[in-house]
Formats: sequence, C-alpha cells, structure tokens
Amino acid sequence: MTQTMIEATDIAMALGEGAGRVDALKSINLSLTGGELTLLMGPSGSGKTTLLSVLGCMLSPTGGSVQIRGRSTTGLDAEQLAQVRRDNVGFVFQSYHLFPTLTAAENVRLALDVRGERSPAARLKAEDALATVGLSHKAKAFPRALSGGEQQRVAVARAIVGDASVILADEPTAALDSENGQAVMTVLAEIAKDPARAMFIVTHDPRIMPFADRILRIEDGRIVGDQRRSANISAVRTLKYAS
Repeated sequence: MTQTMIEATDIAMALGEGAGRVDALKSINLSLTGGELTLLMGPSGSGKTTLLSVLGCMLSPTGGSVQIRGRSTTGLDAEQLAQVRRDNVGFVFQSYHLFPTLTAAENVRLALDVRGERSPAARLKAEDALATVGLSHKAKAFPRALSGGEQQRVAVARAIVGDASVILADEPTAALDSENGQAVMTVLAEIAKDPARAMFIVTHDPRIMPFADRILRIEDGRIVGDQRRSANISAVRTLKYAS
C-alpha cells in the first residue's frame, strides 16, 4: 500500500500587494505518494516553482494547507518550517549549489551537518549516498573536477542522504546535455522506486517525460492536467532519454 508523503489542499498563493498583486496559485489540490516520480510541467510564469516552494515549506501559502507525512504545516513559524524541511525534504536545483572548496563527500555530508549528525556513521551515510548515484570513485573530487552531470548527481546524493521522504527537484536537467541528463534522470527514477519516498520534479524539459509515473500540467496557477503512466499512452522509465 502506498503512503501519502505530501497532501496539499486548496492551496492559494498571492504574491505582491495592491495593483501589483498576482495570484500565483489558485485552489491547488495535490497528493504525492511514495514510490512515484511526478513531473510538473507548464509555461514560464505558470506557478511551477511557486508550488514547489510551498510544498517544500520554503513559502507559506496564503490559503489552504499542506501536510507532510500527516503533519500540518499551518501555523508553523520559520524555525519550525525549517525543521520540517530538514527532517522530510531533499532539494535538487538546476545550478547544483555545491560548495567549490568542499569535496563531493563533504558536500553530501553538509545535509547531515545541519541536522546535527557528525558521527562516523554520518560519514558512512554520505559514502552510501554517493554509491547510490554511482560516484563512490569521486568522493574526494572537488566540483571543478566534475562534469555537470556528476555535480548534479552529487546534489542528488546530498538530497537523499538524510532519508528524506520527499525529493523536490527544480529543473534538474536544464543545464545538462542529453547524455548527462539521461544519467541524472536514470538515478532519480531509480531512487523514486522507493515506496518510502516521493519524487516531484518541476521541468520544462519534454525529454524527461518517459521517466515519469505521473505528469501534472499547470497553467495560470491551476492544475489543468493529471496523467498517469500507462502502457498505452507513455513509455516506461527505461526508454532512452531522447536527444
């Protein structure tokens, strides 16, 4: 039985005030379950990144509620929201966000450091996370010595090292060529098979659609499409990332 990792109910998000007010999100209802890779697609300005920020507790919605693993985030202050993020959410960004003066392993361990995990066991967890993304042999390499795809895989390792129940990725392949994009998506799709983890990816990139279990479409702040993978209408994850 699949578990709901995030439940968003009637989410609204207004940005700005007065004549400059923009309703970025309007009545969003969404559940993300473990073992599923969900893509969110839509034109620029449609609300994709705003929704990801709300689900990841980086923004508090102006209406509606978000529950992460059954815990409501309504009414939580900034420190409490930060704790929810640390305990439950891993982030992957387009620009990697690696520290250039730290090795791959040290960049991964940062996610444990902020949780207060600095024991030898934390070092082993970082090594295991790098192994999961196929980069054990790059543990001591600095970002400048890594390709873009390898840097993104280090960022993925950092996102999963704390056993996050939700992985949120914002345009993870946008800066990558086809070969590196395929490598990163293959890793993400494999991680997404874990029933204890939900994967949510915001993207403009139609090349990654074959990896999805579910594709949501958003326009003008509303979800206008929700398509789940079937043998008749979409490809399986193992299909090649199209160039």
